[in-house]
Amino acid sequence: MQAVILVGGEGTRLRPLTSGIPKPIVTFVDRPFMAYMLQWLRGHGVDDVVMACGFLPDAVQAALGDGSDYGVRLTYLQEPEPRGTAGALKFAQDHLQERFLMLNGDVLTDVDVSAQIAQHERTGATATLGLVPVTDPSAYGLVLTQDDGAVTGFLEKPGPDQLGGIDEYLISAGIYVLERSVLDMIEPDQNVSIETQVWPALVGNGLYASADRSAYWLDIGTPQRYLQGTSDILAGNVTTQVLDRLTDGLAVTGDVADGATVIAPAIVEAGATVAAGATVGPGAVIGAGASVAAGATVERSIVLDGASVAADAVVRDAIVAPRATIGERTVVEQEAVLGEGTTVGADNVLSRGVKIFPGATVGDGAVRF
Repeated sequence: MQAVILVGGEGTRLRPLTSGIPKPIVTFVDRPFMAYMLQWLRGHGVDDVVMACGFLPDAVQAALGDGSDYGVRLTYLQEPEPRGTAGALKFAQDHLQERFLMLNGDVLTDVDVSAQIAQHERTGATATLGLVPVTDPSAYGLVLTQDDGAVTGFLEKPGPDQLGGIDEYLISAGIYVLERSVLDMIEPDQNVSIETQVWPALVGNGLYASADRSAYWLDIGTPQRYLQGTSDILAGNVTTQVLDRLTDGLAVTGDVADGATVIAPAIVEAGATVAAGATVGPGAVIGAGASVAAGATVERSIVLDGASVAADAVVRDAIVAPRATIGERTVVEQEAVLGEGTTVGADNVLSRGVKIFPGATVGDGAVRF
């Protein structure tokens, strides 16, 4: 089976993590984010993947290579300019087979794609949209279906007055099974949305949906969701290969001193150090070569490769990019994000989603936010 993955966005909502790194290869727990999608797809028989790239495609290719590490063959394409979701698909048409998957490249999920493909075959659909349920539909577009899965329409970010008679809120998971004939509906060299221009045209003409009500699904495009996804991976709420590394919730290959505390679930990578009196976890990842000094606490956070947390500092519900430095007694919390190579001096408080961009320096006691 073949898949095309759209990875053209710049990941602006996830900056400063994505200021100089494409979102598909940002480290997510212990591997590039795209690795999760490739490993999940391989588990459903996908062995040929076309990467429809936009932002920094060379960096994506350098990180993922030919795909052999993930059991797939990767082909990289770069749009000459942004062409929308359908336009990107049309640009890839010379590489696509008679039936293929199309996926948004910013989703962490364990949806049963095999079941979706099987339904697509049973119904003879032209396109089958993968759906997942949500409790609050106000931020999404609802997909309306008949009992046989045929799509009857869409409600974009509906208000309460539009929800009467709808018993279940199903949204698109950004996972589609498509016949090649869909490409004939897309004008070449144009900016075209598959969601707003192609799907409505297929209603009543071969558009079906397949709902996976037990699947995990999360768009990781914001710091809050990045942290949520990290927590869910460590806790095993979503099926990933990270679980293979954990024993009783822990994977500790770094140097943890006597007198340090590591609370599951947590990962301490090779080359990392955790000093006596420090506490790591629960829900923490300490990247390769990172350090946590005496008396420091890292909880529900990710401290990426080569970053350092000084004595008595606190990192809680936060993201610390590679080679960032946190000074003594500084608190970084509440979805704060420190970009790559930032330096934050002693006695600061960074909270409430504050973002420090790559290479910036914050002096001692300069910020209490």
